Amino acid sequence: MATSVVVVGEEVMRNKQVIFKDYVSGFLKESDMQVINGTLKLKLPEGSNGTPLTGFRVAKVLDSRHSNFKKEYSVITELEGVFKIQHTDVPLSYYTGILGMPGLSAYVSFYKVCSPKKGEYVFISAASGAVGQLVGQFAKLMGCYVVGSAGNKEKVDFLKRKFGFDDAFNYKEETDLDAALKRYFPEGIDIYFENVGEKCLMLISVCGLVSQYNLDQPEGVQNLMCLIYKRIHMKGFVVSDYYNIYPKFLDVMLPYIREGKIMYVKDIAEGLESGPAALVGLYSGRNVGKQVVLIARE
Repeated sequence: MATSVVVVGEEVMRNKQVIFKDYVSGFLKESDMQVINGTLKLKLPEGSNGTPLTGFRVAKVLDSRHSNFKKEYSVITELEGVFKIQHTDVPLSYYTGILGMPGLSAYVSFYKVCSPKKGEYVFISAASGAVGQLVGQFAKLMGCYVVGSAGNKEKVDFLKRKFGFDDAFNYKEETDLDAALKRYFPEGIDIYFENVGEKCLMLISVCGLVSQYNLDQPEGVQNLMCLIYKRIHMKGFVVSDYYNIYPKFLDVMLPYIREGKIMYVKDIAEGLESGPAALVGLYSGRNVGKQVVLIARE
């Protein structure tokens, strides 16, 4: 939470901050970060080539001159990706997950990129995450056969019991992933929804490559000849390209939520002090579902 004072050309805020103690190379550790109280100027030095870090959040509007945000917001200079919350009969935290960027990512990648058909075979890596859990449920609603992989027994059970996957397996217990996939899909895979990008790499929708984000030398894709022989279509996407369909996305998702057709699990860390541990936990698979840091309750 922050108290803001508008100054010409910048905004000055006094708040709690999570900062890096030093330059970080490779995967983050909790000890790389610390929480401090201080004053932060939201302005880049003149001539800087850097850009501010961005993130997604739910915030209450305190003051605004924009017609869409009357008497409810802080200073916003760019409105791309800013959506006014119209439906408050669902938890506000949903707008950081199922009704936010992860939900829109799942919707766009599955329906727009994969163009699924009833009866197709769908495999989802990191299937218990914020995006994967939704893609699996979309696929079930389409009448597809769905199998997901996850990193521990609890997550595997969640996929089958909570989200209705036809089957799931712990990839850490499989010594031969090719053999595992042939066991679960003896007739082959129509849609492979990729969230990992490691050796765990059929239409392939590349939503994320979490294993590659902090590597100095990201691993390359293997067996590309299979794309030719099996006539595979592989496509990546950026969710911000589809912000224009957000209203349509809400029209689909809200009834699913209200009717109980879509379930959603989030992992809430309380307080900004728990932020570093929550962030590091993402890279070791500690969380189940969307990781959210709750700063304050009203």
